[in-house]
Amino acid sequence: MSFEYKGQSVYVEIIGSGKPLLILHGWGSSGAVMRPMAQSLGLDQSRHLLDFPGFGRSSPPDEAWSVDAYADLVAAYIRHLDAGPVDLLVHSFGGRVALKLCARPEGKDLVNKVLITGGAGMKPRRKPMYYIRKWTASVLKAPIVLVPGPYKDAAHRWLRTTRVWKALGSGDYKTLDGVMRQVFVKTVTEFLEPCLPHIPHSVLLLWGVNDDATPLYQAERMRDGLANAALVTIDAAGHYAFTEQPGKFRLIAEAFFKG
Repeated sequence: MSFEYKGQSVYVEIIGSGKPLLILHGWGSSGAVMRPMAQSLGLDQSRHLLDFPGFGRSSPPDEAWSVDAYADLVAAYIRHLDAGPVDLLVHSFGGRVALKLCARPEGKDLVNKVLITGGAGMKPRRKPMYYIRKWTASVLKAPIVLVPGPYKDAAHRWLRTTRVWKALGSGDYKTLDGVMRQVFVKTVTEFLEPCLPHIPHSVLLLWGVNDDATPLYQAERMRDGLANAALVTIDAAGHYAFTEQPGKFRLIAEAFFKG
């Protein structure tokens, strides 16, 4: 089905019936990646797999959305369901959106329990190469200050097309263009530690021990900053624990939502 939001058609797949469990995917992914896990859950709940705008079957937004804009969308969808507070099961980028939404004053009215797996949003520990690339980018951009005002945007666009500039970007950045590249930059440059003290929800952090995209120390930081959170780890699993260890993931998730 499609959910219309501010002129944006958002694809949603619904599995089963009962009280809603809203499932939010990670960056560069879609609800389809989480479908096998959603289908396996032995819960008396309908599972709603939403494709964020710019991913899966949902078209990109007309402008560069922030994490807050994606949280606005999720809030609107929950209100559309008119079923009271819903449970959330979120992965990676979906974790950013969940933290933003739950930290809002209306968060408790919209959301009940939250399971975050491989959730993003904590400030990473940077390696020296990151700072070398950042310094290099600053040096490359510096001459643009001298470009006359009307031509600055064109100069920035030209710089972004050069081979040296592209080499500085992350793997995700290099695969993107247009509005989604701007969305990516807005997303990864915002850190959500300030949201944590404002989240009263019951939160389960379910993490793959070998996660190298959102390492375990980030989960520990979330746990320590949240008022009501527990951290459970899964051995022999990385960033996609729900596909790498599906049986263990399913049993833990079921226990959390049923309990």
